Amino acid sequence: MKKIITLLLCVLSPISMAIEVGANAPQCNLVDLHKNTELSISKPGKVVYVDFWASWCAPCAKSMPFLNELHEQLSSKGLDVLGINLDENKADGLKFLEKVSVVFPMATNPDSQCAATFGVQTMPTSYIFDKKGKLRYIELGFFSENKNELRQKIEKLLAE
Repeated sequence: MKKIITLLLCVLSPISMAIEVGANAPQCNLVDLHKNTELSISKPGKVVYVDFWASWCAPCAKSMPFLNELHEQLSSKGLDVLGINLDENKADGLKFLEKVSVVFPMATNPDSQCAATFGVQTMPTSYIFDKKGKLRYIELGFFSENKNELRQKIEKLLAE
């Protein structure tokens, strides 16, 4: 059922709501999955890697070690990694995180509008924003063979 609702959310979202490369980071109602505090996508002066994921998504689980690595190696250079869980039930996301350890902030979107605003179509989907808050790259899915290319894109943005 969770997969169907997420799929419908993405498919039925108006195309005009989806952000495109060059757009500013949209505002979303985000709450830290563990601390229950507000989080923001927009972080001036930082490169922000936003990753939409769900507990039932096998490629999402495979991407988490890479995202941990990016956070650990590049956060001191100005990278912020933010995971946004799209599970209907917050407990499902928390249970997933008990099995798959992460070292970067994880958020939930209580009003369920963030995925529609972004135009998320597959899991995981990642959006990379430059230091000015402009969307520079969209990554659909996670493929291990693309890790080096993705890291190079991020390092290029950090150097700007």
